Amino acid sequence: MFFCSGLATAAWAGIIPIIKANTGIDDGTLGLLLLCLGMGAILSMPLAGAVATRLGCKLVMLVTLCVFSVVLMLLPLAGSTMQLVFLLIAFGFGIGATDCVMNIQAILVEKRANKTLMSGFHGFYSLGGIAGAGLMVVLLSSGISAFHACVLIGLAMMASLLVFHKGLLPFANPKEGPAFALPHGAVLLIGLICFSFFLAEGTVLDWSGVYLTEYQQASHSKAVLGLFCFSITMTLGRLTGDQLTERLGARLMLTLGGLLASAGMFFAIVAPDMYWALAGYALVGAGCANVVPIMFSATGKQTSMPQAIAVPAVSTLGYIGVLAGPASVGQIAQHFSLPVALYSIAVLIAMATLLSIRVRV
Repeated sequence: MFFCSGLATAAWAGIIPIIKANTGIDDGTLGLLLLCLGMGAILSMPLAGAVATRLGCKLVMLVTLCVFSVVLMLLPLAGSTMQLVFLLIAFGFGIGATDCVMNIQAILVEKRANKTLMSGFHGFYSLGGIAGAGLMVVLLSSGISAFHACVLIGLAMMASLLVFHKGLLPFANPKEGPAFALPHGAVLLIGLICFSFFLAEGTVLDWSGVYLTEYQQASHSKAVLGLFCFSITMTLGRLTGDQLTERLGARLMLTLGGLLASAGMFFAIVAPDMYWALAGYALVGAGCANVVPIMFSATGKQTSMPQAIAVPAVSTLGYIGVLAGPASVGQIAQHFSLPVALYSIAVLIAMATLLSIRVRV
């Protein structure tokens, strides 16, 4: 499920330029359309948790994965802005609901196994993203249309569901609590930490290329290297994170990760040239890698709220961070400068790391 979610997200990213050209939309309209995707995801998360409590997270995952697989196939066929609005809301709804419920499932599996597994699950999301990006490059470069490429990926995801769905845990507990509740106590604290680190991820995603070209004299062809270095170290960090957490302890991993991410962001800003800046972004990826997985594990251990309500709350706050990060950096950069905006993100990461001391991990 984690792999499929990352795969679908990367496949969508790969067809954005094609859809933009086909529909003739400008950059401003594209930005608003991406906001529709984010809003669909945010709206779906509390609902997904509520339905999972009543009907089971296995059923919800089966339905939502089919939803975003089908919508992915339809996206290249969109011929107008309004069609894209509806399709992207539906795509975001499916992705957001799946992301929420698969973390509930991961907590259940982790508890049943009685061992640390969350970083590995999130590592498969990162692997899915890398696989999706690579697959789209291969398919589109070979002359296959965007529609047929998305159909192949969508059908592959649904086929994987047929093969592996029996291994999913059903989990439903209608008596667990209310369908919706505002985050409070430990859940609010965990959510704020996830918000901060997701915000940092969103900043690297959207602003690392701009920083490298405007302040480190990188060519446009090399602008993506910051995100590449970040993604590689994050993936490697997550795939090895469970073993490191078992050996070093969640508390030390959380603290080291936060300090490394904050230091990496500072280093990328003060770096004397592009290559040192890339090293800084690599440190940010390594530092961020295991913080969010550890926070989701902590969500399963807290007693302030039922987990089927707590996980959507944490997921929603994190996703708001992804959306708010690039926008807030843009506003600060406009009034001051981009380095000042990035310094503020580094400080935010450090503050979130300090705040994490109060979370039981």
